[in-house]
Amino acid sequence: MPSPSSPEPPLPPELLQDVAATFGLLSASVRLHLLWLLSQAEHDVGTLAEATGQSVATVSHHLGKLKLAGLVRARRSGKHQIHYVDDPHVAHLVQLAIEHHRGAPAQRRRAHGA
Repeated sequence: MPSPSSPEPPLPPELLQDVAATFGLLSASVRLHLLWLLSQAEHDVGTLAEATGQSVATVSHHLGKLKLAGLVRARRSGKHQIHYVDDPHVAHLVQLAIEHHRGAPAQRRRAHGA
């Protein structure tokens, strides 16, 4: 934390827009779930679809958005594309947020959704 005598320089609007865009991507619960799963281990789209309860098409669509944002990448393994997190900072942020809410009392969790 900076000392009172050395104030933090102002944040550029472009930086704030980029950060807001990242949080916007994370605001979709399915993308948040995908990033959380991928922060645990690499997965193919079928495994991710099964784990999230979504169709393969839906998961592919959301993975495409995450790839465009530079948060997720894929590599080929035989006939499968194996997806993984490409931004460890965002993966850590997702893990922290989920752990924070897992530890929250049920009443507070419900209030956030209201």
